[in-house]
Amino acid sequence: MTSANRVLVLNSGSSSVKYQLLDMRDGSRLAVGLVERIGERVSRLVHTPAEGERRERTAPMAGHEAALKAVAAELAADGLGLDSPELAAIGHRVVHGGLRFTEPTVITDEVLAEVERLVPVAPLHNPANIVGIRTAWALRPDLPQVAVFDTAFHTTMPEHAARYAIDVETADAHRIRRYGFHGTSHAYVSRETARLLGKDPSEVNVIVLHLGNGASASAVAGGRCVDTSMGLTPLEGLVMGTRSGDVDPAVTFHLRRVAGMSVDEIDELLNKRSGLVGLCGDNDMREIRRRIDEGDERARLAFDIYVHRLKKYIGAYCAVLGRVDAVAFTAGVGENAAPVREAAMEGLEQLGLAVDPELNAVRSGEPRLISPAGSRVAVAVVPTDEELEIARQTYSLVNN
Repeated sequence: MTSANRVLVLNSGSSSVKYQLLDMRDGSRLAVGLVERIGERVSRLVHTPAEGERRERTAPMAGHEAALKAVAAELAADGLGLDSPELAAIGHRVVHGGLRFTEPTVITDEVLAEVERLVPVAPLHNPANIVGIRTAWALRPDLPQVAVFDTAFHTTMPEHAARYAIDVETADAHRIRRYGFHGTSHAYVSRETARLLGKDPSEVNVIVLHLGNGASASAVAGGRCVDTSMGLTPLEGLVMGTRSGDVDPAVTFHLRRVAGMSVDEIDELLNKRSGLVGLCGDNDMREIRRRIDEGDERARLAFDIYVHRLKKYIGAYCAVLGRVDAVAFTAGVGENAAPVREAAMEGLEQLGLAVDPELNAVRSGEPRLISPAGSRVAVAVVPTDEELEIARQTYSLVNN
């Protein structure tokens, strides 16, 4: 057991690093920051300590090593350096852990090798996560480095929910199955929803709707995920900012044969030029609502398609769970877009779902109920906190 009480959380992207330093005695932030445009001619670092002014600087940072050294320097300037004896561990967000990693894991050479073997099913995310891990490891080789996997929370899905109905040998040979993502958010929000209801997570069935630029739904029974909308990749499921979500798989064959599009072009279409931006040219829900208010029919159709897909998953997960105690909205759209919450619940009164217009209109950073008093099913807005969840899981592992 360690007497140190700080955890540094790193979320390494292909050209960025998001970070937070947390005090695990109370979960408070000691510093937060972002390095972006790594590898470009001019990189940008924004650092905000809990005590002090926000600082921003630009300088060339050729790679993640330079970026993390710059982060370490900013932390050291606030007396929070990586060499501090108060630092218990570094927690890394790793997007894909496959079936092997079901819990937070102390990183070893063997663990890192397995994360590298998963690159083919997470080519956009795992490579950047690996670079961040290697860099942090080099800076503090004596410190526990912990991987917290986006997929881990969803490994409790039963086989009938996780398997695709394709040839079993082919699926197994190429690791094709439904993994799910946003797991740290779904874990945190389902647990906080139970707390909001004054119950233990084991007593509560929750549908979690993580609605950001990426969007996913999950059915959580007694604290365990039993189904989720994302699959082999984060493309499946809900309509998202730039991703299509569910489409007929034959669309890809059709585009290849009839439109002559390459596999890479189809990949780009479905991941980057679809969803809301493909439907109406905008992926910002605030802008879409503004356009709707001005009578824009394309924006209205995009919104209606978005909500229709959302309702389908809510209904499906009511069926999967059998009993639903709460529906929780979270992430950027889920927490801030009252019209989305209202539209998603409209017409679902027979399922016990409704929102109170006045409660729904309230803007707050706190978890709150927006359903009418006495509703059979609670509808809640629960701000997510993936960094705190990663820090908690990391600290719990190294502190046992």
